[in-house]
Amino acid sequence: MTTPVSDRTARELRGLARVLVRSGYADRAAISATLTEAVTEDAPSADPAALVPQLIDEALAELREDAASWSEQTGPDRLDAVLDELEQLGVVVVRYTSDHHAARAVLESAVDPRGLVFFTDTDVWHAVDFSMLELKVWHPDTANVAPGEPLLDDVLALLHERDLPATFDEGRIEVTIDWQRRVSL
Repeated sequence: MTTPVSDRTARELRGLARVLVRSGYADRAAISATLTEAVTEDAPSADPAALVPQLIDEALAELREDAASWSEQTGPDRLDAVLDELEQLGVVVVRYTSDHHAARAVLESAVDPRGLVFFTDTDVWHAVDFSMLELKVWHPDTANVAPGEPLLDDVLALLHERDLPATFDEGRIEVTIDWQRRVSL
């Protein structure tokens, strides 16, 4: 990082660039916008036009190097297969949303949904760093599922079938997943 920022700020900005790039959901423009906002707020003396592309390129180079050793099918690939199957079963799936309000809006616009499964951008960032993704599962009326209910049992069964260890805990499913998502930016 050639722009003068504190070591701590530099680490935080690199960490943000890392999770944004590795999430695999945001395009370069969205990543740039988020990083520009962070640089402007956290490193006002830095030039975002110079620093942001550098942060993204560093994160991409690290990702590409790591991806060379990944299996052909990764955890996120298996998760996508589960989510696709849930959609075929009439469950609304919302990936990488900003918050539960946005997920709720998608659910409310659906015709005769069986339920909702969603995760937020920050859930993915947590999975990037800690290999655990929180999935929220709601009934069509937005109530959380509970142990023993068919919708929860179906989601858990599909996750386990795809070799994604998962447990239900306090209104959410915790999925153990190495977040290895291939990206093209």
